[in-house]
Amino acid sequence: MNIQAIKEQFPILKQEVNGHPLVYLDSAASSQKPRSVIQAIARYYEHDHSNVHRGVHTLGSRATEAYEGAREKVAAFLNAAQPEEIVFTRGTTTALNLVASSYARTVCKEGDEIVITPMEHHANLIPWQQAAKATGATLKYIPLQPDGSLSLEDVEKTITPNTKLVSVTYVSNVLGVVNPVKEIAKIAHKNGAVMVVDGAQSTAHMKVDVQDLDCDFYAFSGHKMCGPTGIGALYGKKKLLETMEPIEYGGEMIDFVDLYESTWKDVPYRFEGGTPIIAGAVGLAAAIDFLQEIGMDEIDKHDRKLAAYAYDKLTRIDGITVYGPSANRVGLVTFNLGDIHPHDVATVLDSEGVAIRAGHHCCQPLMRWLNVSATARASFYLYNTEEDIDRLADALLKTKEFFGHAIG
Repeated sequence: MNIQAIKEQFPILKQEVNGHPLVYLDSAASSQKPRSVIQAIARYYEHDHSNVHRGVHTLGSRATEAYEGAREKVAAFLNAAQPEEIVFTRGTTTALNLVASSYARTVCKEGDEIVITPMEHHANLIPWQQAAKATGATLKYIPLQPDGSLSLEDVEKTITPNTKLVSVTYVSNVLGVVNPVKEIAKIAHKNGAVMVVDGAQSTAHMKVDVQDLDCDFYAFSGHKMCGPTGIGALYGKKKLLETMEPIEYGGEMIDFVDLYESTWKDVPYRFEGGTPIIAGAVGLAAAIDFLQEIGMDEIDKHDRKLAAYAYDKLTRIDGITVYGPSANRVGLVTFNLGDIHPHDVATVLDSEGVAIRAGHHCCQPLMRWLNVSATARASFYLYNTEEDIDRLADALLKTKEFFGHAIG
């Protein structure tokens, strides 16, 4: 990978922040966008914009072709069996809520179990809390190992024949750990349960094959993988999607409407009520083209190499605690610097032109498991280099010097 050539394709990265060249280390929250994605969205609005599916005029046909072409591209990117297994959503959160509201609340009852982990983002925790409350099902957690990883032995003990659904993040947005979702899916299926994967942090960084994983549902967001905000998708096995009722009603998703009864379109359209996110789908398709031109395997190797380099670099700084396993880590390091509040760390780093994240990262139960209220997080992507991590380390040394009394 020619990182400098890749970086040149991101206009936003050319700027200075507080008098320093920008080092953007917050891609786990949202990645930056290459020029090709920005131009694809602009070109759609300038030349092809119309509503989709019903218009017979030329612009309507172009917009529909672009929108459905994006669905086919997402299906191929995930190796779904067919495009109809891809439902466009606003992102991972909406996709997971769709499964929790339309599927889990229908199949679960008192005495059943929903199994997740303590490392889940709130978007993959609260929907299952609410589904459990609504159905009387029990919410269970696979315990974490001391380094934050999962043991398949614990997975075997937690999932039982009473388990109806298992939902696990592929990559933790705090620990960076890659979870064995393929093996967890096998255990879930052995017990008759359905497997849901939160792919928010994995889809941008590694090759994803939903048929190989044999997951039943897979959710992801476009904005973390060089695409625009407000677009993502839910993959679902068609036989399961066909059992689900829509949770939004209106135009586009209906087949027949009478005064007192209505029927729905086939999947996936029954789940895409109203005017869909057409420009977002166009931008997502362009992002997939951009990533595939580089190669997902190359991106995976690069991001793992950066994560290992950052882990090593930061653990050499006295006073820094890095959370999560040292190996099998993708795309980020989460840490604290002595007793300095992460927001203060992030503020000093910003003054040096280094952008990181600080807070609980929408993982409050995991913060309590780590026995902290918040952490700082530096996350990396295909446009980052080891020099960016060196800048991070230098800025942390300056932060340490500034707040010397709070270290050690």
